Amino acid sequence: MSFLDLANKVFVVFGVANKRSVAHRIGLLLEEEGAKVVYSVRTAARRESVLKLLPGREVHVCDVEKDEQIAALADAIRDTHSRVHGIVHSIAFANYESFTGQFHEVSRADFLQCVSSSCYSLIAIANAFKDLLDACASVVAISISTTRMAVESYGYMAPAKAALDSSIAFLAKSFSRFSQVRFNAVCAGLLKTSASAGIPGYIDHYLFAEHVTLRRRALTTDEVANVAAFLLSPRSSGINAQGLVVDCGMGTNYFDADVVKHALAGLWPAQPP
Repeated sequence: MSFLDLANKVFVVFGVANKRSVAHRIGLLLEEEGAKVVYSVRTAARRESVLKLLPGREVHVCDVEKDEQIAALADAIRDTHSRVHGIVHSIAFANYESFTGQFHEVSRADFLQCVSSSCYSLIAIANAFKDLLDACASVVAISISTTRMAVESYGYMAPAKAALDSSIAFLAKSFSRFSQVRFNAVCAGLLKTSASAGIPGYIDHYLFAEHVTLRRRALTTDEVANVAAFLLSPRSSGINAQGLVVDCGMGTNYFDADVVKHALAGLWPAQPP
């Protein structure tokens, strides 16, 4: 038996967009461990592209901003699977096209849509699936390493992720009244994904992160997927209502001597040492 003990268990993965997606890497890792993975994407067009990437898989369409579609998804999965042993929430959206870069200028509509997609969707999914989840199921959300650093280009996504992180604790407490379902988040550092590429100025932040991580090398999507798979497994049964920071030590190293020296000199090495 594999250490993670995931064989023949059923997991629902939300958020695959392409081969660079964190959700894609998590899904493949779960499959490698012998699990059955059910995928959910936002649109029919995305379903077609994901089926090309993951041929033969069970892929459903669900716009998580619409409660009726979430309920319909739970019913559709219930028709073919008696139990779900875990859920992966790797969903985030912000309308950066209309964002000026000044947080105080974000529109009410854009901010609320970001919170709806990136945070409330987890609450709605948990509620719709509560009777389908195994009593000891694990729910894992993909968050960010810190919501307290005001990265201007990241805009209003960090406040939405802060709401997500808080919701993890409240969901864990709420579900504890009738089950042992666990809720945790993987709070990832900067990653090279297609979604992040849409954030204005992200590439500069990503390159900076390479210098600030303790190992002088950026976090990889596979490293995030590994932690998510562990949290989905019964081996992490003692972890609940937590956010596990996975950032290669970046959060401890902003005042690295070389980084400070180059910043003050206005110089940066072409590549991390």
